Amino acid sequence: MNRSVCDRCGTPTAHGAFEFRTARGPNVKCLGCALRHGPMLRRSAAIALVVGTVLVAINQGDVLLDGRWTGAMIWKLPLTYTVPFLVATWSALVTSRVRPADPPEGRA
Repeated sequence: MNRSVCDRCGTPTAHGAFEFRTARGPNVKCLGCALRHGPMLRRSAAIALVVGTVLVAINQGDVLLDGRWTGAMIWKLPLTYTVPFLVATWSALVTSRVRPADPPEGRA
C-alpha cells in the first residue's frame, strides 16, 4: 500500500496521512478526505447526540422544563452538541494518524 498518496483522491499525503480500517482493508486518506470519512462522521454524530443530550439535561434541564427560554439558549444548545462532535472527530483523527517510521538507530 502506498502511504504517500490518498487512496480516495490521489493527493500527496506529505503533510499527514490517516488510516481507516474498512471491510476491504486499510484505507489511507489525506486530511481533507479523512474529514469527510462517512463512518467517522456518523460515529462522531452518534457520540455528540448522546453526550450532548446528557449535557443539555444536566445544564439546561430546569430551564427547558420550566419553559424559561432565554436568548442565550440559541447558542448554548447547538454548542452543547458541537463540542462533543468536535472532540470525537479530533480523537478519531489523532488515533488514525499514520506516523512516519522511526529513523534507524544512529541516525537522527
